[in-house]
Amino acid sequence: MADSDGSGDVRASLLRMRRRGGLPVAFGGLFAGSRQFRISELTGTTTNSLRGLAVTPGNGLGGKVLTVSRPISVADYPTSRAISHEYDGAVSAEGLRSMLAVPVVVRGRVRGVLYGALRQPLTLGDRALSAAVEAARALEQSLAVRDEAERLMDVAQRPTPAAEPDPALWEEVREAHVDLRALAHRVSDPQLRQEILSACGRLARASSAGDPVPPGRRPVELSPREVDVLACVASGATNSAAAERLGVRPETVKSYLRSSMRKLGAHTRLHAVVEARRAGLLP
Repeated sequence: MADSDGSGDVRASLLRMRRRGGLPVAFGGLFAGSRQFRISELTGTTTNSLRGLAVTPGNGLGGKVLTVSRPISVADYPTSRAISHEYDGAVSAEGLRSMLAVPVVVRGRVRGVLYGALRQPLTLGDRALSAAVEAARALEQSLAVRDEAERLMDVAQRPTPAAEPDPALWEEVREAHVDLRALAHRVSDPQLRQEILSACGRLARASSAGDPVPPGRRPVELSPREVDVLACVASGATNSAAAERLGVRPETVKSYLRSSMRKLGAHTRLHAVVEARRAGLLP
């Protein structure tokens, strides 16, 4: 999966934190499956002393944040008695003094830490702390969306039986399809969004793999939003529910539905879903 480690989301959050918090330096990283996390993204730094630094829970400012799972700031990192000093060498090499750190928490689990820093020993105000917390919340949402996308894409990649498919399996596949299509519009990473839509295409084509194409029949082309609406309709959603799921107005859903029914030669919602499946547009 594109950028599967979430580094692009971390970079975006750090830049947001610097811009909104007036912080000249920001850095951070995410856990990669071990008890340590490494600082992988830096912005505003002048050296590489912090790059790749492994932070252990309980040690230093970031390690303490990992343990208590709440934001902490220190006015002068080298002399602070509130933290331990295992990483003073790397911090001093970068010339950092005042520093804050905020945890990135997804579904109750700390996934990483974002830091902001000044090169002077000053007390960081509410603006900097609020910007850091806001950036962490945005990153948490991005990671939650990415986690859900990976879960649904795992479903999409399972082999689907061509002959006499299990109805329960197809129901799961169809639910994954509509969830993925709705999720794609919440993903900021264009590569990840394209991978999600490609997985949707594989799911849709699987349902019509064995259906013969009628002689002389032209392929039906629906817009992405028309397919989104039909996918919601196929899951049993009302126009209002589909609108809420897709972030559009109910009138817009009706418009897309009328357009797709016309293209498919369908006279009812159910008929449109059936024809879309025959055309390989829905699973």
